[in-house]
Amino acid sequence: MSPSPSASGYLEAGTPAYRRANLAMFVGGFATFALLYGPQPLLPLLAREFAVSPAHASLSVAVGTAALALMLIPMSLLSDRYGRAPLMQLSLVGSALLSLLAPLAHSFEQLLMLRALLGIAIAGLPAAAMAWLGEEIAPRARGRAMGLYIAGNALGGMSGRFIAAVLTEWCNWQTAFLVLGVIGALAALLFWRSVPASRHFQARSLKPAALCADLAAILRDAGLARLILTAFLLMGTFVGLYNYLGFRLHAPPFNLGQTAVGAIFLLYVMGTWASAWSGRLVDRVGRRNVLWLMIVVMGAGLATTLASHLALVILGVALFTFGFFGAHTTASGWVGERAQARRALAAALYLTGYYLGASIPASLAGLAWDWGQWPGVALVLGGCVLMVLGLALQLRHLPSPSAPR
Repeated sequence: MSPSPSASGYLEAGTPAYRRANLAMFVGGFATFALLYGPQPLLPLLAREFAVSPAHASLSVAVGTAALALMLIPMSLLSDRYGRAPLMQLSLVGSALLSLLAPLAHSFEQLLMLRALLGIAIAGLPAAAMAWLGEEIAPRARGRAMGLYIAGNALGGMSGRFIAAVLTEWCNWQTAFLVLGVIGALAALLFWRSVPASRHFQARSLKPAALCADLAAILRDAGLARLILTAFLLMGTFVGLYNYLGFRLHAPPFNLGQTAVGAIFLLYVMGTWASAWSGRLVDRVGRRNVLWLMIVVMGAGLATTLASHLALVILGVALFTFGFFGAHTTASGWVGERAQARRALAAALYLTGYYLGASIPASLAGLAWDWGQWPGVALVLGGCVLMVLGLALQLRHLPSPSAPR
C-alpha cells in the first residue's frame, strides 16, 4: 500500500498512511511498556522465589529501565545517522527475543542480566519514535498521533501487568515471561508491516563537534531543561506508586490475591483514554494550558490512595494514572516543538530523564516503604508531584522560541 501524504509530504489525518502510522506507533508503544513493566505485579512473587527484599526485587524492573535510559542517546544518534524506522523495527525484534529467553534464568542475577539486555535492545524504539512522529505527521495532527502512541504505552503497561499477574495465579513466573515474549514478537511483526517509510528524514553528522553543539543548544533552552526534569519526576512518581501498590494490597486490611492485584493494573485503561484525550486537547488549547492541570489530577489521586477503603484507593489510582498519562503526552510533544531540527536528541534526553526516573526515585520509594509503609511512599511521591507542578507553572509562562503555544 502506498502512502497518502499531503502536498507537503506530511501524513495528514484521515489518510491510509496516517492510519498505518498510528497503528504502527500504537503497537510499538504497547510492546515497549508490556515488555518493560509486565513483571511489575510479580515483584512479591519474585521476592519470595529468589529470597530477596522488596527493594531488591524491584530491580527486575529498574535495571531494564536504567539500561534503556543509558542507551537512549546512543540510539538517537544512530537514528539521526541511519534512519528512524529501521532502528525501531530491529529494536522490537531484539527485545522480543530477549524476553523469550527470560524463563531460562536460573538465578536472580541471570534474570537481572536479561532484563538489562532487554532495556538496551528496546531503547531504539522510544529513541526514534518521537522524532519520527515530528518529522512525518502533519503539524495539525501531531497531538493526536502522539496521544495514540502514549496510549499504546498505557495499554501495553496495563495488559502486560494484568496478563503476568493472572498467569502467575495459575502457573509460574517463567510462563508469564514466555507469554510476554510472544506478545512482543507479534507486536514486532505488525509494526514491521505497518510503519510507513520516512519521507522527511535527513541524516545528521555524528562528528563530536556537531553533537556537542546540538547538546549545548538543547541544554541552554530553559524550556527543554525543565521538560527533561519534568519527565524524571513524572516517571519516578508513577513507577514508585505501582511498584509498591502490590505490596500494600497484599497486606491487611485488603489481603488481595495475585489476580485481584493484577486487576488493579486494568486502571491503565484510564491512561489510554487520557493520552488520546489530552493529545486532542493540546491541539485545541495548547500544552501550557494542559500540563499543570494534569499534574494537579495526579496529586489529587495520590492523596486519595491514603484512604483505608479499597474503593477509594482504586479511585485514587485511577485519577493518578489519568493525570500521569495526560501530563506525559503533553510534555513529550512539547519537546519536539521546542527542539525542532534537534528533536531526536532532545527526545532522547527527555526519555533518558523519564526512564532514569523509573529507576532512581522509584527505587528510593522502596526505602520509604521500609521506613513508613504506604504513608511513607506517598510522602516521598507527593514531594515529587509538588516539584513537577512547580516546573509546569514555570513552563506555562516561558515564551516559546518559535510559536506562541
